[in-house]
Amino acid sequence: MKPGWTMAAAMMVLVAAPLAAQQAESPVARALADPARADQQGDDARRQAAAVLQFAGVKPGDVVVDYLPGSGYWTRIFSGVVGAKGHVYAYWPAAGAKYAAKSLPALQGRGLANVTAEVQSVDLPAAPVPVDLFWTAQNYHDIPNGGGGEPALRSFDAAVFKLLKKGGTYIVIDHADAPGTELSHTATTHRIDPAAVRRQVEAAGFRFVGESKVLRNPSDDHSKNVFDPAIRGRTDQFVFKFRKP
Repeated sequence: MKPGWTMAAAMMVLVAAPLAAQQAESPVARALADPARADQQGDDARRQAAAVLQFAGVKPGDVVVDYLPGSGYWTRIFSGVVGAKGHVYAYWPAAGAKYAAKSLPALQGRGLANVTAEVQSVDLPAAPVPVDLFWTAQNYHDIPNGGGGEPALRSFDAAVFKLLKKGGTYIVIDHADAPGTELSHTATTHRIDPAAVRRQVEAAGFRFVGESKVLRNPSDDHSKNVFDPAIRGRTDQFVFKFRKP
């Protein structure tokens, strides 16, 4: 034992080392470290991928819907986390088919055995089996646009509630707008008031579990369009976690 160390201190070190090793070998850590993701890994720190996924609680065997998955960044990570006993549905709604034109063939071309990537025939979320996790990142603010307003959000959240298992998780990540702005800038700056999101989702019957603040940026004054080069990639974002009772 080192000079000045107590037996208790020595025991803490012995316990901490295996714990650190266990965390490093978590399904999320292994999925993020997959060499097949080399083209994505430069984005992991900015997206706080490890922290966000740990907060979401995704695990091996889960059935996940990645809604409006963009280039498939999260889909590919989910594939590694849920493993052979889980499944990932990367879905674009029928009305969003144009956004899948390039991304869908590329994602399908990866041949991920536990991933179904497709444009759905309907506009509201649906799944062929009960789902453990419904995930939508930077898309929730688009739902009320085009005149849909709050009724569109209510229909969307009700559909998510229906497809989730009892105890299932609903994760919403989006660009934050200033408090009190509600839905007023969803089609202009592409931001949404976090309080409005929480109110809408809870109204559908979900229970608010908590928020991860790893993507918060207090230097973002919420005035700029999220695609403005001055703030793009560094917007103030919220990560909300809800559960179906």
